[in-house]
Amino acid sequence: MLIRIVRMTFQPDKTADFLAIFQAAKENIRYFEGCRYLALLHDADNPAVYYTYSLWDSPEHLARYRRSEVFRTTWQAIKRLFADKPQAFSLFQLEEL
Repeated sequence: MLIRIVRMTFQPDKTADFLAIFQAAKENIRYFEGCRYLALLHDADNPAVYYTYSLWDSPEHLARYRRSEVFRTTWQAIKRLFADKPQAFSLFQLEEL
């Protein structure tokens, strides 16, 4: 299982636009082959920062998603709203606490 966390900082006046785009795309992402979970998180200290947290069956499943039309159209729409470069992390869980 691969954990993917993406941190995105938006222009403050563009967060509503991002939320609308995410709402329109979330089901297509959530039900993409290999995606087991998708959540949108909001930073507790900075209202312009959001995170996506997703679980993937494998790095290959995530790579297929990142090559998909779903990803391309969603990313194209949101990247113009960024105030800072997004950060993405792919992680494997070593142990459960």
